[in-house]
Amino acid sequence: MSNGLFTNLKKVVSGTGLSRIFGLIRDISTTNLLGASLFHDIFVICLKIPNLFRRFFAEGAFNQAFIPIYSDYERVNNIDETNKFLSSLLGVLITSLFIFTILVLIFAPIFIFVFAPGFYFDPVKKDLSVDILRIMFPYLALISLVAFAGGIQNTHKKFSIPAYTPVLFNLSLIIAAIFIAPIYEMPIYVLAWGVFLAGILQLLIQILPLKRIDRLPVPKFNLKNPGLNKFFKLIIPAILAGGIIQINLLVDTIFASFLETGSPTWLYVSDRLIQFPMGIFAIAIGTVLLPTLSKFDLNHEKDKFVNGIRKGQKFVLYIGIPSMIGLFFCAEDLISTIFYRGAFSGIDVINSAYSLMAFSFGLPFFMLMKVLTPAFFARKDTKTPMYVAGMSLFINAFLNFYLAFILDLGHIGIALGSSIAAIISVCVLEIALYKNGFIQLRSIFNKFNFNIFISSIFLITFLYFYTSEINFLKLTQYERVFYLIIEVIVSISIYFFISRLVLKKPLKFLFN
Repeated sequence: MSNGLFTNLKKVVSGTGLSRIFGLIRDISTTNLLGASLFHDIFVICLKIPNLFRRFFAEGAFNQAFIPIYSDYERVNNIDETNKFLSSLLGVLITSLFIFTILVLIFAPIFIFVFAPGFYFDPVKKDLSVDILRIMFPYLALISLVAFAGGIQNTHKKFSIPAYTPVLFNLSLIIAAIFIAPIYEMPIYVLAWGVFLAGILQLLIQILPLKRIDRLPVPKFNLKNPGLNKFFKLIIPAILAGGIIQINLLVDTIFASFLETGSPTWLYVSDRLIQFPMGIFAIAIGTVLLPTLSKFDLNHEKDKFVNGIRKGQKFVLYIGIPSMIGLFFCAEDLISTIFYRGAFSGIDVINSAYSLMAFSFGLPFFMLMKVLTPAFFARKDTKTPMYVAGMSLFINAFLNFYLAFILDLGHIGIALGSSIAAIISVCVLEIALYKNGFIQLRSIFNKFNFNIFISSIFLITFLYFYTSEINFLKLTQYERVFYLIIEVIVSISIYFFISRLVLKKPLKFLFN
């Protein structure tokens, strides 16, 4: 990888890596407090609602439309025109978020019906879900403004603060779950207020970094700004594409709400572990690639653009394939070590492990999507991802219903359906990029693929025998930690050692 791209990637990886570690500690704290209970199911689903819209509007569609246009402004226009565009966009964003938040607070029962119909028809679940949603939903407005600030900073190659910002969210909930919630009769309310407070803290720390680059906008509601027209033309297809992807998550949630109690929590726990390598590596490289590819497109540097996509794909595959193998074989080991305590039982561990194994098959493809979609958005092509996402929605909904209910696989079917839908989506995106000349077909029998294949065989062999010999559920907590550390260290060492041995050169040459 180029030095600049690699340097920026290291910043984002370190920040997101730390955030994911704190995220695991947060999940340990909340599952220890609530277990796979009715309360944790409600907390998980109510948190998913603002998070879904956050990914829908803020982190997904917004930045994918905003960064290419803002990059163009920075290259062509003077500072005054650029700041006017930012102020106008901020004014529209604040107004839209305020109206939308008020509507959700008023019609919260309807949102519970849409997102978790299985809860809506249970009076106890419905009333508590409505209360929790009303406390947590304003978090969406706060985190959307955080994403806006992060997009500005990323365009200026300032990746550190946006990458480390989510740590505050996790810290707030860790403190709430460990020190405050246990002393209350209904700890779920403390967690809900912790989410709201986290949004405020995340927004406040964006002020100084924006001041330092002289890009702290003052909101002005001016729909006549010429930059807004370009922005709206891009964001509408981007919202549809991002929205359809998030509707996939909604479909998962809806089906899970009709399954046995605990299913939303089991899926949540397994999804959190899938998101660990996703967040550290795939989302990180996607964050860095979008402004980088946008610059290549603006300068008509197609060779660099193609090379950037190729290196991004190689990077996530080199990490994603061993991550898939590790999560599949170590599913029960990981979940029992991290979550098996308090109200989270052995049955919860086993059920969560099954869905993690099903999710793991799709991991390399979930990761590839984070690299491939910036290749379209950087060229201001928001329609292709929209069509692919629409196709994925129908496939995912059909598979969820068929696998979970017809084949009676329950929550495992939901995880497996998501994986299959991701595989199909990546294949279609790859074909679209190839037809447009942004991906070059090469023989599968090359040094890179051979390296991954041989390294993976050794990794699978070790994990198969290791996991067959040790039953983590029968170990003490300290023994589980000890044996998991050995398992992880030896697995990583085997993969990289064999990879280095096969290559006969430093690993950086693998990406050239």
